[in-house]
Amino acid sequence: MLAVEEMQKELCRKYDAEFVSSPINLKVGISLNVREGEIPIHGLRHSPVGDTTGWYIYAGEELSVQPDLFKPLHVEHLDDWCPQVTKYLGLAPGWRFLIAGDYEDVWFDESLLC
Repeated sequence: MLAVEEMQKELCRKYDAEFVSSPINLKVGISLNVREGEIPIHGLRHSPVGDTTGWYIYAGEELSVQPDLFKPLHVEHLDDWCPQVTKYLGLAPGWRFLIAGDYEDVWFDESLLC
């Protein structure tokens, strides 16, 4: 776990972002198409509430409007679904990422904090 946290901190330093942990016992919201391997993969972090990290992760060109799009998943199981997103989970609320193969975009979106 220490290696994962260090990788997350390194990514935060790269983007000059605050590090906020995503403990393995908390949950993310994730769409099923992430597990199916669809790309690109999007991640966005709201402020954590209750037993969640604040992370919402989905795949595809556009965000679906399905009311049940996001399924709860403990962080500890995320490697089984999509191991490439783990390094982004240390980004603080307000941050987003978009990945597709070797492509990576990471940016701050203040609207996520409202």
